Amino acid sequence: MAAGDLAAPSRPSGRAYEAVQLADRLLHVFLFVTILSSFLVFIEPSPYEGFVGLLGLACLFLGLTVDRKLIPLILLLFAWNMSGLVSLLPVLHDGDAIKFMAISFYLALSAILFACLFAEDSVRRLMVMRSAYLLAAMIVSMIGIAGYFRLIPGADLFLLADRARGTFKDPNVFGPFLVLPLLFMIERILSDGIRLGRLAAAAIIVTGLFLSFSRGAWMQFVVSAVLMVGLLFVSAPTLRFRMRIVAFALIAMMGVIGLLNVLLTFDAVGNLFQQRASVLQEYDAGGSGRFDRQADSLPALIEHPNGLGPYQFYKYFQQDPHNVYINAFASYGWVGGIAYVLLVLTTLYMGFRYAFMRTPWQRFLIPAIATFAGTAVEGFVVDTDHWRHFYLLMGIIWGLSVATENARRVARLPGTNYSRALGRSVAQPG
Repeated sequence: MAAGDLAAPSRPSGRAYEAVQLADRLLHVFLFVTILSSFLVFIEPSPYEGFVGLLGLACLFLGLTVDRKLIPLILLLFAWNMSGLVSLLPVLHDGDAIKFMAISFYLALSAILFACLFAEDSVRRLMVMRSAYLLAAMIVSMIGIAGYFRLIPGADLFLLADRARGTFKDPNVFGPFLVLPLLFMIERILSDGIRLGRLAAAAIIVTGLFLSFSRGAWMQFVVSAVLMVGLLFVSAPTLRFRMRIVAFALIAMMGVIGLLNVLLTFDAVGNLFQQRASVLQEYDAGGSGRFDRQADSLPALIEHPNGLGPYQFYKYFQQDPHNVYINAFASYGWVGGIAYVLLVLTTLYMGFRYAFMRTPWQRFLIPAIATFAGTAVEGFVVDTDHWRHFYLLMGIIWGLSVATENARRVARLPGTNYSRALGRSVAQPG
């Protein structure tokens, strides 16, 4: 984050000032459209890829800087993907493997781009991102709901095995995509109060999440929501605010339970819920289950330091890894696997380290680190390394960690008042 986030820089005059304002608005437009397009991923390349490219070009044109505190993120992403290139060499004949690595590199660059963006002018850019993400989540949730209940023509296009997937290829990606915007909405309710519009938006997104019938997404939401509420409670400045969080959290929980009870009155929903709510499915356990396949893969991964190659796990074991950590070693080799694990752990460390520091962007960082932690847990049962929102989360956490550290450094300067520099919003988590 530049010092401009903390103390207003000298204001340009006349046309220079107007040019700066126009460039800033254009950057916000690019950011909004990029995040808004993130739900259209049933085709590849998706519109999101194109808009990320345009956003990157806009940032280059406007002179966005790379803070040196992002070097650990860049090095870990570089090591992970370069190891993947080495793993790719023996399977260059496989077009899908080449495409896999191209997507990996592109998404890694997107994480760096978002980290650089949110490290400067943090609050305004975060508000743009949140508005776009909430709108995207509501649109795709309504599409998923309408498809599930067959309220629109061609409804089967938005379903997979009778599960809502919206405009995603897989319900197991559609569901997790909705967790962060849902936490944003819950945080606003807990911090700012209950509003009819917020309740309606939260209900739409919760319904979409539930109708994905993704056990991983359900688990991620529960883990992330509990963690977020806990972080908000611990970081609250007063006992009164903590009691408010507890009261609103209980109300929100009862509301979600009531909504789910209404949905379960539909026979199709209730029957599929009973089936999906089972801890183990047929493809989980047994001699041909994924857990046994994962165990069988460990000796092969030990014997192949350079990995099996991108998209090759299936050819060896007739199943996808369904575990992002196993996939990291299988697709990227030992160096890549270790780099990925370190990337996840380092991001968790950065997020939790700075989540308790009172800043105007704390209310964005807490939902982001809670969602990232839930995604890290979900990674044990599904491959998450190509989820676009995973890299957005990474960028938010690293960018805001840099912003917070820069704020602390400015506060140490002689004659600087930390609270005054950051504004009155430092005094409250919201």
